Amino acid sequence: MSLLDITYMCELAAHDSEIEKLNAEAFGPARYTRAAYFIRQGGPHDLSLSFVALAGKSLIGSLRMTPIAIGSSRALLLGPIVVCPDCKNTGVGSKLIKTALDSAKKAGHQLIILIGDEPYYRRFGFKKTLSHKILMPAPVNPQRLLAYEVTENALQGAVGLVRHVNCVK
Repeated sequence: MSLLDITYMCELAAHDSEIEKLNAEAFGPARYTRAAYFIRQGGPHDLSLSFVALAGKSLIGSLRMTPIAIGSSRALLLGPIVVCPDCKNTGVGSKLIKTALDSAKKAGHQLIILIGDEPYYRRFGFKKTLSHKILMPAPVNPQRLLAYEVTENALQGAVGLVRHVNCVK
């Protein structure tokens, strides 16, 4: 398989079962106990900002973006991102991330957060949020809470509990 043989497109509802299989294989049942899962349970992800990678008709990767509120600020939660085991280290994940970040910027979003490894996500512009007062709905290693400021200083106003936008009253 060549990277030229891969198609990237917005996720469709029809991809759900294949994405769930990839997530189950990659993250196992522990994924249901994580802070990001609790946030995502509040409502749907944004299909226009969520992407899949297809090799022919086979789904080999997925990245989802979920609309969130951090206190009174709006942002996006990136993840989960998953690539099938046979396609890891081929650039599929990087392409999904770049596509999603570009699309979020074009759509006018100002801030994206995720829970992940800073050494990996740094190359896309993510940085640690240690000095900020972002509260997750379950314990998260503060070293792994990362932010990408689409708009300079967007992180400054992000103070408070992170929840799905559907859960904001």
